[in-house]
Amino acid sequence: MNYKNNNKLKIKSVLNFIIPSLIGIVLFMLPIKYQGEITIPVAILAQLLLSLIQDRVSLIILLVSSLGFFMTFFISLIKPKKLIRNKFFYSLFYKSTFQVIIRFIGTLFIFLTYIKADISIITSGATGGLLLDDLLPTLFTIFLFAGIFLPLLLDFGLLEFFGILLNKIVRPLFTLPGRSSIDSIASWLGDGSIGVILTSKQYEEGYYSEREACVIGTNFSAVSITFSLVIISSVGLSNLFVPFYLTVTFIGIVTAMILPRIPPLSRKPDNYYKNNEQDLDDVVPKGFNTFSWALNRAVNKAENNPLNIKQFLKSGIKNVLDMWLGVIPMVMAIGTAALILAEYTAIFRYLGMPFIPLLNFLKVPEAALASETLVVGFADMFLPTVIGATIKSDMTRFIIAVISVTQLIYMSEVGGLLLSSKIPIKFKDLVIIFLQRTLISLPLVALIARFIIFA
Repeated sequence: MNYKNNNKLKIKSVLNFIIPSLIGIVLFMLPIKYQGEITIPVAILAQLLLSLIQDRVSLIILLVSSLGFFMTFFISLIKPKKLIRNKFFYSLFYKSTFQVIIRFIGTLFIFLTYIKADISIITSGATGGLLLDDLLPTLFTIFLFAGIFLPLLLDFGLLEFFGILLNKIVRPLFTLPGRSSIDSIASWLGDGSIGVILTSKQYEEGYYSEREACVIGTNFSAVSITFSLVIISSVGLSNLFVPFYLTVTFIGIVTAMILPRIPPLSRKPDNYYKNNEQDLDDVVPKGFNTFSWALNRAVNKAENNPLNIKQFLKSGIKNVLDMWLGVIPMVMAIGTAALILAEYTAIFRYLGMPFIPLLNFLKVPEAALASETLVVGFADMFLPTVIGATIKSDMTRFIIAVISVTQLIYMSEVGGLLLSSKIPIKFKDLVIIFLQRTLISLPLVALIARFIIFA
């Protein structure tokens, strides 16, 4: 393919790359202070909408989920030819038997929780109620704005530009293409769910291989700065937010360097979704330097996707419906099941027992209580700090807060999102990666806490 030299690029073409991309950066990656918290504009829009529909959002979620299930059941089982031939309906509602069952279970749990059925194991504030009242409304509104505005990051050359600029840094460190840096920044500054959404779309479009998508989804879909502040505050150590977040960032980078190089992630094949591999042209050709080639690739991408409001909205609405109909029931089904195990069984306490010798070796105070928090985070990110808040040792509470964030894989959100996305990750993989992240994080945070923060 022939590319024009940068001095021949039209100003209109360059602006077609710069303007939408800058809007996307502002919406997804610009940290701003809002109501005393550091957040991003997309999250603010979601909060504003949520404040307007707060009293009705659970009912809206129930109606959307119910409609999604009945359409999925009808199209997947009856297979009406007219609807099957329609790409829009086919991609949204023609699903496997497993996905139909998951949508049914998720919708059923939403219904039972909404009507406050006398089945406390499902509907209590510690299980289904926690998800329907606290998590799903936030996901519902974030999905709306993230889905609509996602094409600003994907379609106008931003990923191509940073992909080439950062490829020589990101590839040797994390075995990933440079374009993955945008996913990472959007996750760390904004919300882990946004990172999963972005990664899944890039995988479907052939920009990430199976291995790359799995690595990004399980290493960079971290909770936002705002959520991190909530975590450290919940254990009564908000005064240590700066060392806490620096520790989280350091450990996040270390784990992201190690995990892609060991199983199960290292054994994921570099296959592409439906064999649709995109030509990324990462090698800088003669006549270009890194910056000029990055700009050229970005402008060419933007020229192939001229800003068309109708097409933009159509693509955005498709993204939103994909997430509303597929992800929300999955998160409700899997998240509720995980929370039931955490709340009504001792399974996580028993699973945590093998960590007691390691905690004692690392001289972590109140090791037995701390061990209970290490595995329960697989169900939900907040559970470790809920249990850990009763621990007297500041150092131990600090360690628990850091671990709850760096574990990253929790089934009530990120785990459920990954399983419901097109990213080819298995539940067994998530369990192994969760344990790997825990085992890597624990010695590091114990050393940092003992010798730097609580010395």
